[in-house]
Amino acid sequence: MNGYLDESNFMMVEEGFTTRDLLENLLVELCQESDQQAFFVADLGDIVKKHLHFLKALPCVKPYFPVKCNGSEGVIRLLAELGAGFACTNKAEIARVQSIGVPADKIFYSSPCKQVAHIKYAASHGVQLMTFDNEVELSKVARSHPHARQVMLLGIAADSSPSAHPSMTFGTTLESCRHLLETAKEQAVEVVGISFHLGSRSLEPQTFAQSVAAAQLAFEMGAELGYRMHVLDIGGGFPGTEDTRARFEEMAAMINSALDLYFPDGCGVEIIARPGRYYVTSAFTFAASVTAMEEVPTEQPGSDGRWDSGMSLSVCPSPSETSPCSPLEEEPGSKRSLVRCPEPPSLSTSLRGPPGHPEDRIADGLDLPQLQVGDWLIFEDMGAYTIATSAPPGGGPQPHVTYAMSRLAWKTVQLFQGKPLPMEDDREGVCAPLSCGWEMAETLCVPPVFAPAGII
Repeated sequence: MNGYLDESNFMMVEEGFTTRDLLENLLVELCQESDQQAFFVADLGDIVKKHLHFLKALPCVKPYFPVKCNGSEGVIRLLAELGAGFACTNKAEIARVQSIGVPADKIFYSSPCKQVAHIKYAASHGVQLMTFDNEVELSKVARSHPHARQVMLLGIAADSSPSAHPSMTFGTTLESCRHLLETAKEQAVEVVGISFHLGSRSLEPQTFAQSVAAAQLAFEMGAELGYRMHVLDIGGGFPGTEDTRARFEEMAAMINSALDLYFPDGCGVEIIARPGRYYVTSAFTFAASVTAMEEVPTEQPGSDGRWDSGMSLSVCPSPSETSPCSPLEEEPGSKRSLVRCPEPPSLSTSLRGPPGHPEDRIADGLDLPQLQVGDWLIFEDMGAYTIATSAPPGGGPQPHVTYAMSRLAWKTVQLFQGKPLPMEDDREGVCAPLSCGWEMAETLCVPPVFAPAGII
């Protein structure tokens, strides 16, 4: 194995022991310790399954995980162990992945707008692959990182239709490609490929096919100018929740079809992608306690014409010594568990984060039961863009992450890396690397985003 991940980095659990079970055990411990700090539970086995599924669905595409999506150590270590690369957008993310031993040739400095100090940091640490999409960015890299002259990608915005998502503003137009390629030639910068990123809201069959076709035209322009073009980055935008599995399959089929048409097998082009949400969204569950609450009148009448009352709640991911925990009860065999009350009438509820935080507004208008200070709210599908690489605003601590992996998933990682299993292990009981079918986490439906999947 690669040595990035071992059994000390996660909690080993047996098959049938779900993420929900682990979360409830942790809540019992927190209640006993009077600790109300918010935390994550991460099912690493879910990420293993996603990785193997990705390789099977897109066999010609090499994944580079965008660290900005989830920079937690367990995720980085596992994906490094599985052989994935990493797409970094700044110095901190490069340092993060290199701190566990990831080599520079597995890192793609993917930000289209880079600080000079960060470019120099990448240069001093051997990171070469990066992008540009304008003359200013090209000149910055050429001056600050001479080694990057061997492995630059030209970023294109192939989808210029009015329906394109407004945040997808990076990338040059196809009409400007030749000028930028000629400018790169004048500055002795070697452009080795093309990069584009459509995002999850734009990755439709026709749009993607147009983008790949535009990339192929840009390849031809580069070849005419004497460049040895051999890398295509197709970006990210792959969905990662259980209910989007069919959507991912459709996207994979569309991607394979477009690549077969414009970059067929044997053409000498390496295809890379940046799946982020796909890997981590469903693997993380978040738990936070109610630390304050206020009942306020609503400003609009209910459906029956009467004026209803609502509730505004503050949910703060920080310890609160005065907040009581949910009561405990004894079960047969002296096993203690958290009490679940019968489902009460729901109230229109707003959730807020830590007081004073500039982005404390979480959600409004949720139909939730009457909550009490000390209740725990459980949010599923919370693995994407919830954990920062650096310290959060205000200097507070990051919520703790408890990593878990089933014994079967760990054996699959070992087999994937070609490591022999101990003699006592039943190899026939371990699923093959590309056809894993185990299910560890119990799936809960979470209709609107940030609505809690459970209340304890």
